[in-house]
Amino acid sequence: MSEHLAPYDSPQHRDGTAIAGMWLFLASEILLFGGLFLVFVVYSHTRAAGWALGVRHTDLVTGSINTVLLLGSSMVYTLGVEAARNGNARATIRAGMGAAALGVAFLCLKGWEWRSELDGHLFPGPGFSLAGPDAGGAQLFYSFYFLSTALHGLHMLVGIGLIAWVCVRVYRGRGASLQVMPVEVVGLYWSFVDLVWVLLFPVLYLIGRV
Repeated sequence: MSEHLAPYDSPQHRDGTAIAGMWLFLASEILLFGGLFLVFVVYSHTRAAGWALGVRHTDLVTGSINTVLLLGSSMVYTLGVEAARNGNARATIRAGMGAAALGVAFLCLKGWEWRSELDGHLFPGPGFSLAGPDAGGAQLFYSFYFLSTALHGLHMLVGIGLIAWVCVRVYRGRGASLQVMPVEVVGLYWSFVDLVWVLLFPVLYLIGRV
């Protein structure tokens, strides 16, 4: 048992270290996304008209549906964390699979939205479809849009992979004492991904639309 816990003094020490490690990682991620939001603050003011022009060409309905999907996914996974704390492996796996499925649906819908925007020549560069004096600001917006959604999508892929790992781990360990710590650590990451989108949604779809 002591070899299994090494270099930790106890299971509580091990679990607390894992949680602290995830919080430290998320702090570094906040710095990463914080830089993106700084870009938003600067250019949404210095190039306000062009930025608003870009916002008005995003698909508000699709963005809203994706927000509901991701919030639903986070809620479902929270139920899985509670099930893990109660030792219910089957409910934990079901919740994890449901959360991952909603995450996949989010990515599929975002991919469809991207394709529509690319077909509409909204990718910054030669052939950009929005013209006029505010076209430069609109290109800045879409540079931010594609970069931020691609980065968020990459984090979602990682999160879906982690949820799948948790489900496999719980399934293989059924019949034994359910380890809650991995479920909670992945839940912290998934909640962070959800929070980033909640902050991105008004920036990409609402602010400057009216």
